[in-house]
Amino acid sequence: MDGGPADPHSGLMETFESLVRAEFRPKNTYLNTASSGLLPARTLTALQDAMAIRAEGRPLDPLFEDVERARAAFARLAGVPASRVAAGPSVAAQTGLIAASLPAGAEVLTAEDDFTSVVNPFHVRGDLKVRAVPLERIAESVRPGTALVAVSAAQSADGRVADLPALRAAARTHGARTYVDFSQAAGWLPIDADGYDFTVATTFKWLLGPHGAAFLVVPEDLGGLTPLLAGWVAAEDPWDSCYGPVAELARSARRFDVSPGLFTYSGVHASLTLLEELGVAAVHAHDLALADRFTQGLARLGHEPLPAPGSAIVSVPGLGAKQAELSRAGIQVSDRAGNLRASFHLYNTAADVDRLLDVLAG
Repeated sequence: MDGGPADPHSGLMETFESLVRAEFRPKNTYLNTASSGLLPARTLTALQDAMAIRAEGRPLDPLFEDVERARAAFARLAGVPASRVAAGPSVAAQTGLIAASLPAGAEVLTAEDDFTSVVNPFHVRGDLKVRAVPLERIAESVRPGTALVAVSAAQSADGRVADLPALRAAARTHGARTYVDFSQAAGWLPIDADGYDFTVATTFKWLLGPHGAAFLVVPEDLGGLTPLLAGWVAAEDPWDSCYGPVAELARSARRFDVSPGLFTYSGVHASLTLLEELGVAAVHAHDLALADRFTQGLARLGHEPLPAPGSAIVSVPGLGAKQAELSRAGIQVSDRAGNLRASFHLYNTAADVDRLLDVLAG
């Protein structure tokens, strides 16, 4: 019997679901990607293969090639040329490069209670004027004399998404530079790194990679940054730069690279290939649908989450103490500042949301 016209999106949905099923088999209800993402099966294989190269004494060339493949894959996700992407160990290290580039007395505008790695390097300089305002007021708080606005695209504590278009417009009006941390957004929120002076993202959350890598995107002119951590890998010709001072730094953002944890980048490249196959737009729709389902279920239970429209992260005041109980029940979430924080990603399902709601209902 003809059931009517086929859903034009059904094939895409089936492809999405089949890819996810092939890559993830969590042993619990995992709703904690804002802390760290699950590793896809292909990433685990890539890590094992990388370690086997070392264990068996084979040449390491494929591992160094994975660094470049991971850089190129992230560049595609960010919408910029790979020549503008630097590979480093953490957001804090990348923020330190930005902080070191500012003149003494420069004003840095930040969001109140933003993640420490985004703001602390500016404070430890000791000679910068760091001003913190509520996230909702950050665009209107840019003023003449503001040198840099540093903010997370999505807040770690509660999932609030910054009004980045408004921030970008305000910064341009007043001649301020922008530094946006996409660590809690890259992988589910489509991003355009070209719209900002500097962006950064760690790989172990929504990008589903291992710990130990963070990509910094810089302007075409390299943004006036000094490669303070430059070693041999930051040279234009690394293998001819192993001894003594580097004769010529890389002409690309690679001059800001730090000696890479090679296994990490083999895993990162594998994870980014999965996101490319799925498409960030599809992941975005999937994740937000689950967050909306959770929010609606909370309302039926008499709970109201902190306002974070358009976010894959939902935080509920007063329920943070339930984190331990939920963990014992096989549900992984976070307790952040007394709030229960649940984060929904591509491997989650409506059944995961409903299980969390059932346990919260008692």
